[in-house]
Amino acid sequence: MTVRTRFAPSPTGYLHLGGLRTALYTYLFAKKNGGKFILRIEDTDQEREVPGAVELIYKSLREAGLAYDEGPDVGGDYGPYIQTQRRDTYLPYAMQLVESGAAYPCFCTKEELQARRDAATARGEQWKYDKHCLNIPKDEALRRMQSGEPFVIRQNIPLTGTASFDDALYGHVEAPCDTLDDNVLIKADGLPTYNFANVIDDHLMGITHVMRGTEYLSSAPKYNLLYEAFGWQPPVYIHLSPVMKDATRKLSKRYGDPSFEDLLAQGYVRDAIINFIALLGWSPGDEREFFTLQELVEAFDLKGLSKAPAIFNTEKLVWFNHEYITRMPFEDYLAMATPWFDRVLAGKGIDYRRLAELMHTRTEVFDRVPDMVRFLAELPAYGTELYTHKKMKTDSAVALRALELARPALAALENFSEEAVKDLLMTLAAENGLKTGQMMWPVRTALSGQASTPGGATEIAYLLGREESLSRIDKGIEMLKNA
Repeated sequence: MTVRTRFAPSPTGYLHLGGLRTALYTYLFAKKNGGKFILRIEDTDQEREVPGAVELIYKSLREAGLAYDEGPDVGGDYGPYIQTQRRDTYLPYAMQLVESGAAYPCFCTKEELQARRDAATARGEQWKYDKHCLNIPKDEALRRMQSGEPFVIRQNIPLTGTASFDDALYGHVEAPCDTLDDNVLIKADGLPTYNFANVIDDHLMGITHVMRGTEYLSSAPKYNLLYEAFGWQPPVYIHLSPVMKDATRKLSKRYGDPSFEDLLAQGYVRDAIINFIALLGWSPGDEREFFTLQELVEAFDLKGLSKAPAIFNTEKLVWFNHEYITRMPFEDYLAMATPWFDRVLAGKGIDYRRLAELMHTRTEVFDRVPDMVRFLAELPAYGTELYTHKKMKTDSAVALRALELARPALAALENFSEEAVKDLLMTLAAENGLKTGQMMWPVRTALSGQASTPGGATEIAYLLGREESLSRIDKGIEMLKNA
């Protein structure tokens, strides 16, 4: 048997992180077992479809590195891979179920259904469809269907007994049939519901293993009743625990939680996101935390999946991202950092290569870079208390003296290189009875206006250049004198 898995999202918006994890696990399982990974677009709920969402799914999977073997934009032997393009496929299968008694046409209007639902609620009962149309004679039902009267086709769930399925993670799961609803298979617009289309398509596309969220656990018994009615072999089910924002709430775009595209836009590294997502609900069984995509393929095993909900820990993701950035080749870092530098430093003449050298190991997420280097574009407002540093025994008086010594010496420095500035400031400190820190701290403060910076006084002076450095030192001297 060739393993065939599928990722089957609905085009209702961005690829959320729970969906990305499902796609990742589905991909890893297929590749680990030498199988095929298929993309299918389940767009039968036309009211919820978001324009452009299909293309965004393609883009997100490409950016994640999850290359599918078959799909709408790559082709394959089992297409079309978009359900609305297969709409003529489903009704004949539904009519086959009608003929066998496993389904029936229903002509109840929305108003009639609502009235019966309201009546059940008034009696304090949990309402489900009451099989009102089940006993309509077949010839009458067929005549009404052919006459153009609106109808749906419903699954005929047995009134007694149990429906069951076996899950690779949760084991044998059973549900009493009298708790299951006669759900709609074909809607009034002629399109199948998700519940019906995914069964038909999984069978026709030869899907052997289905990975999806635990929210589908309650529906799986009904799916198996359909498989039994057709006489088909059901796939192996693997239901995945949810990805949670916290102990009580699932991740949701509705509540502002980021999508995969959002994280990329914020400056998280693709490989860091994938590595982090892989460990949300799966363990390799050892202490390893860092994996390439190929290493994930080699390590992935269903035994490592957890039934417990996975908590999306943003701090852990930031840590992963920082580790990936730190380990990144310098030229790759420079290429990724440059657009973020440009947001605040474009046209300022800053040496990006030198700035990148200072920022490389300090960068946690790229969208934090502009704020970290903004001081190079414009000196921020700051107070004289910043010049005080107890450990370096520096106060306003010491700082003023240091700046007044440094200002004329830097103005006269012939070669304003980083090394020359460093030698000059250290020599000035030694010749005037100051510790190195008592010179460097005030100069760095005057140049940056910040308590923490990438690089010290000499690096910042070089990046700013002579003219801007002298201007900022003048402002520092004026502030200290006025204080």
